[in-house]
Amino acid sequence: MNRRPGLSVRLKLTISYAGFLLLAGALLLAVVWVFLLRYVPDRVSIMAPIYVPNRTDLLQLFLPAAAVALAFLLVFGLMGGWVLAGRMLAPLTRIADAARMAAGGSLSHRIRLPGSEDEFRELADVFDAMLEQLESHVSRHQRFAANASHELRTPLAISRTLLDVARNDPPRDQVELIERLSSVNTRAIDLTEALLLLSRSDRGSFNPGPVDLSLIAEEAAETLLPLAEKRQIALEVTGGKAWSAGSAALLLRMVTNLVQNAIVHNLPSRGTVTVHTESRRDASVLRVENTGHRIPAELVPTLTEPFQRGTQRARTDDHAGVGLGLAIVHSIVQAHDGTLDLTPRPTGGLLVTIRLPGTARASSPNSVR
Repeated sequence: MNRRPGLSVRLKLTISYAGFLLLAGALLLAVVWVFLLRYVPDRVSIMAPIYVPNRTDLLQLFLPAAAVALAFLLVFGLMGGWVLAGRMLAPLTRIADAARMAAGGSLSHRIRLPGSEDEFRELADVFDAMLEQLESHVSRHQRFAANASHELRTPLAISRTLLDVARNDPPRDQVELIERLSSVNTRAIDLTEALLLLSRSDRGSFNPGPVDLSLIAEEAAETLLPLAEKRQIALEVTGGKAWSAGSAALLLRMVTNLVQNAIVHNLPSRGTVTVHTESRRDASVLRVENTGHRIPAELVPTLTEPFQRGTQRARTDDHAGVGLGLAIVHSIVQAHDGTLDLTPRPTGGLLVTIRLPGTARASSPNSVR
């Protein structure tokens, strides 16, 4: 943005300091005149035994000295104001340098302004916090873009390999080829849809409405019941109504992802998955708990990162997943101003606790679309 040239803040402060000091000196001289010189008579009796200066004599002596004093105050104010303004504005210079570095792409620089708390240091601390969040955000998106590119490239490379094989070996079983291409294509579509959903939840582009988490949990459990029965895993929904404000479709996807992960990461043939909802005074709580293999504590913070999978993940052809399940859950929870807690169970498995802001019960349940 082009702006017309103007005086710097330092120069403006310098002129202000000097002007204030000059004005204070002038007022002081005015006080001397008003409260002292005006009481001196303009004429003195010639009969006085000694010489007594009159008002004219005092003015002739006072005015040149006052002019010199004012000139000194002006010069002193300009010099002192320039130095003081420079010292006062030094923190702003450091903040501006950090902003220029950030604009140039360097987000690792921090101001770390020393000294006691004041307005400049509060601004510097806020700017440092902003840079830290921005660096983390950019780094996370860079990793996400790199991982997404890698994940999308894999099914495309497999498809190209299958097509090359079919081209070089025409008599090959076409049915098998079509089935494998269909499987790879389905995985690529699932990944693309998951990426779009993750982007949508990150933006928070939805109209919130009253949603009962207990109904959402029951619908998700009903949808995934065949998968649980196929794996011989007991799936149970408990608790009562828990109303919250949000997108019913996104919250359904959130609970579905949690329940599906709980089933897929479970023990074969003897595992359990429990979905519990409850309403508290200021929050609606959803808990999904499953049995399974023990999860190392150091692995838990990475589970919500895109394309991160647990070391004990059980994979199947129909529910292999794309590594975005908990990342989507985390994004949806953030979009609804909630909190997500992951706690590894001592006996194995995971306890996921979601707290969303509670709301008053709606007059009619919000249907999931």
